[in-house]
Amino acid sequence: MVSRLPKWVEFGAFVLSLIAGTVNAVGLLGFEHQSVSHLSGTATLLGSSFINLPLQTSFHLFGILFSFLLGSCVAGFLLHGETLRLGKHYDTTLFLEAALLFAAIMFLSQGSFYGHFFASGACGLQNALATRYSGAVIRTTHVTGIFTDLGLMIGSFFRGEPLDKRKAQLFVIIIFGFIFGGVFGAWLYQYFLFWTLIFPASTCLLLALSYRIYLKKQIQASHLSKGS
Repeated sequence: MVSRLPKWVEFGAFVLSLIAGTVNAVGLLGFEHQSVSHLSGTATLLGSSFINLPLQTSFHLFGILFSFLLGSCVAGFLLHGETLRLGKHYDTTLFLEAALLFAAIMFLSQGSFYGHFFASGACGLQNALATRYSGAVIRTTHVTGIFTDLGLMIGSFFRGEPLDKRKAQLFVIIIFGFIFGGVFGAWLYQYFLFWTLIFPASTCLLLALSYRIYLKKQIQASHLSKGS
């Protein structure tokens, strides 16, 4: 599946994982130390909250889980098919992710925990975007599966099986992008607090605009070639 993807996918995966790493760093530092880019820990906390935490905390954790799900639902509605192809609503999805992150900034800067829901929804939207066109190979908002797949590949290689170098390279790129996003997010949070989310939101806008411009140029070039 990875070998069929365009060459620029590595760059896109790095940028998306960088965005997610930055958002998650802000989450861990400022959202009651809650992750918003992946849900394993949140789901566990939700389960334990029914035993020894206030009902409001359970509602908060459930809201983060449900928001991630809603974000994925939106991506599923906008995008169809498993192949990466020009003309799909990738730009629309990225514009929506940016809007959700800007909304998160507004709520969080005013002390409202509803901002966590918008940030989680943005991550769900992004993760579904990458998963939709990669056949569940690429996950850009968390690296648990990436480390697992990379470990399996390395173990199989030492057993004598051929190594898919491009796939391994892609996994390493995503891991470094997520880690670097965490470093960058933590550094910015020291100075800008929740306004740090302006960086990933603006990056989503830039990606969306770049895709739209590229798509327009490709359509124009196609029309010119047909006319000639």
